[in-house]
Amino acid sequence: MNIHQLSVLHDERQDRLLLRLNTQDSQEFRFWLTRRMTQRFMPAIEQSAARLEAAQPGVAAPDSASQQLLSELKRDAFLQKADFSTPFETQATQLPLGSEPMLITDAHLSILAKGGMEISFEDKTDPQQVRSCQLRLQVSLVHGMVHLIQQAADKAQWGLTAVVKPTEAAPLLAPSPPRYSH
Repeated sequence: MNIHQLSVLHDERQDRLLLRLNTQDSQEFRFWLTRRMTQRFMPAIEQSAARLEAAQPGVAAPDSASQQLLSELKRDAFLQKADFSTPFETQATQLPLGSEPMLITDAHLSILAKGGMEISFEDKTDPQQVRSCQLRLQVSLVHGMVHLIQQAADKAQWGLTAVVKPTEAAPLLAPSPPRYSH
């Protein structure tokens, strides 16, 4: 599947994020992200993107703080040249998951050996009929998706504090733990 466009909007009535993606062969995939799922998914995808960036040839990021900083620099570079102004094309000829968005109840992330990331979304609301969809994304699309989800979550006023904003720098040294006396 060659992804052409991504879109993330907050639906006030549902109080969910609608993640939509178009492929170059005119397919559209639609997913619902709840606040709880978004809160759990975002730190995991950001950590995976940092590991993916650090795994690229010629890159040396020995620790997680260096990986996070590298990922933020790469994300900022991508966002500088990304096109967020072109309207999302709604003329898909195929809806492989149906017209109703798939409610994401589980998400699994894997870093692929040849670069990129595989995200497996699952809907387990009906144990008799579990639905799933696998997406293979290059790191630039991962950064774009993270950015769009963050924007939509901010607009929804969900207050997701666990999500690291691209403009925030990760601390290079962890603060020392508090000391307690008996």
